[in-house]
Amino acid sequence: MDVYSNLKQGERGAWVSIFAYIFCSALKITIAILAGSEALMADGLNNSTDVVASVAVLVGLRISRKPPDQDHPYGHFRAETISALVASFIMLFVGIQVVTDAIPALFDPNHTAPNMLAGWTALFTSVIMFFVYRYNRALAQRTNSQALMAAAVDNRSDALVSIGTFVGVAGAQFHLDWLDPLAAFVVGLIILKTAWSIFRESTHRLTDGFDQDLLEQLRGTISAIPGVEEISDIKARYLGSSVLVDVVVHVNPDLNVVESHTITEKIEDRMRKVHKINTVHIHIEPIHKWAPKT
Repeated sequence: MDVYSNLKQGERGAWVSIFAYIFCSALKITIAILAGSEALMADGLNNSTDVVASVAVLVGLRISRKPPDQDHPYGHFRAETISALVASFIMLFVGIQVVTDAIPALFDPNHTAPNMLAGWTALFTSVIMFFVYRYNRALAQRTNSQALMAAAVDNRSDALVSIGTFVGVAGAQFHLDWLDPLAAFVVGLIILKTAWSIFRESTHRLTDGFDQDLLEQLRGTISAIPGVEEISDIKARYLGSSVLVDVVVHVNPDLNVVESHTITEKIEDRMRKVHKINTVHIHIEPIHKWAPKT
């Protein structure tokens, strides 16, 4: 039940991001039109994709909270990862649009410097997104939500992008007119980079990929438990923000069933406390007397 409670709490962070992005994108696009700023327009379009991405995260969290059923005996936790994958495609298309629009403006000799109002707008929204980042990061750490932590990192990136927009607009005031479209181009590249990072991580998890260094940390934690003589196999995979571990543990063949079961309980307790992993499938095998310990 802790997992489902965390998912519900994570929805609050998604809602905060949605409202912040709607406000920031509407404000930036409006001011960009009035001030004639390519960079602020790109920044506003970036925030509009973040609205869709945050909605996708919210929908994924909602679906993930559905209990297991006949068709989904492991639950619906991977809906969270699928929603992130969908969001990456949306960000990809917008990133391409921003870059292709910025390139002609960058080489336009008639491009004029935008009004400084665009720069102050970017700086103001940067402060807003920084506070949203702090809130979502704290909530993600408290609920152990990797999706919300990824959203928090995106919040921080948006705050930094807006600072870059401010620099571009401010620089254009000193007759460096090319700085504004250049800032728009850089924003587009950042959108594409973020889309690729989310796509890569989502597909890696959906295909049961798992970090080998983390897997070795899990092996070390289990190996240190008294009674564990050897680990012949260990695997792990993600279900949304949750981690499932399968491990084959060898113990002293002279132990009875109760004593062997006690070791499994120690493993489960240690994994919860050290790695916040609640689901561990443990297979107990007797160790051969001649087998070397690991």
